[in-house]
Amino acid sequence: MANSDHDLNPSRPDGEDGDPWNVVLDEDFVRAASVKEPAHPGMPKPPVKRVWPRNAGLALGAAALTFLAVRFLGPADEPTTTAGPVAVSAASTATASGTTAPSGSAVPSGSAASGAVRPMIPLAEVFPAEVKGADGAVYTKVGAAVLKSCTEPDSVGPTLIAMINKSHGCLGHQVALYKDARNNQFNLSVFTMKDPVDTATLVMRLSEAFDDYQVGAQAPPPGSGLPTLAADSGMVQGFSGVGRSMVVGLGQWSDGRVADYQQLVGRLTPLLDGVTEKAVAYETAP
Repeated sequence: MANSDHDLNPSRPDGEDGDPWNVVLDEDFVRAASVKEPAHPGMPKPPVKRVWPRNAGLALGAAALTFLAVRFLGPADEPTTTAGPVAVSAASTATASGTTAPSGSAVPSGSAASGAVRPMIPLAEVFPAEVKGADGAVYTKVGAAVLKSCTEPDSVGPTLIAMINKSHGCLGHQVALYKDARNNQFNLSVFTMKDPVDTATLVMRLSEAFDDYQVGAQAPPPGSGLPTLAADSGMVQGFSGVGRSMVVGLGQWSDGRVADYQQLVGRLTPLLDGVTEKAVAYETAP
C-alpha cells in the first residue's frame, strides 16, 4: 500500500492530521467471509460466484443484500442521473477458502505515463475526517489508504479484476473505513478509471450481479475501538459513479446482526452520497 492520509505502519508516527492511531498494514487486515442467507419463499439460492483467500489483505465480508443503490453521474457540470435506485430481494451465498484470485495489471496511483492524465482525487479530499448527512448523522473516518493497484486480489474480486483489465485502465483504488455514533461500520472504495465510459460500465455491471460481492471490507485497525465483526455478519452495498470515479459503499451493523437491512441502507446512503459529492466536485472542476 503506497500512499495514505494515515500512517499504515504501526511503528511509524501518526499521519499529518494528527490522528492518535494508525491503520495496520494490509497483511494485518484478515477477515475472510462465509455466509449463507435464506432465500425468499419460492426463490432458489443463487450459485456461489467467487472464492476469496483466507489470508486476504482486505478480505470481503460477504452477506445479505436487500437494496442496491445504483447511480451514475455524468461528467458534465450539472450531473444527471441515468440509473435510479434499484430495489432487489435475493439470497446470497459466499464461501472462503485458500484459492487466490488471478492478479491484475491496473496502473497504480501516480504512474500515469502522460502528464496530461489528471490524477485521482487526493485521499484526504475524497475521504474527509467527518462526513455529515442531511439527517444530522455524523460519520467519522477511522482510516484511509491508497492500495498498490486497482486489482489487488485480496481486496477486489475476480469478476471486477477481469472488467478492469478489459477497460482503458485504472489510475488507482482508494479505500476508507468510517463509523457512526453507534459504531456501525462503513467501508468506502473509490476506483478512478481512465475513461468515464468504463466507470458507467462497471457501475451497471456490478449492480446487475446483486448476489455477488466484488469489493473487500477493511477490518478495523488496533486502537480504533471497533470490533472485527464475525464472518457471518450482515452487509449491504451500494454503487455510484461520477466522471472517472466509481464509488462502492459497504455497511455493517456494529454487532454484525443479520437483520434490518433497509435501515442499514438508510445509514449507508448519506455517507455514500457525501463521498460521491466529493468526487463530483473534483471531476467537474475546470
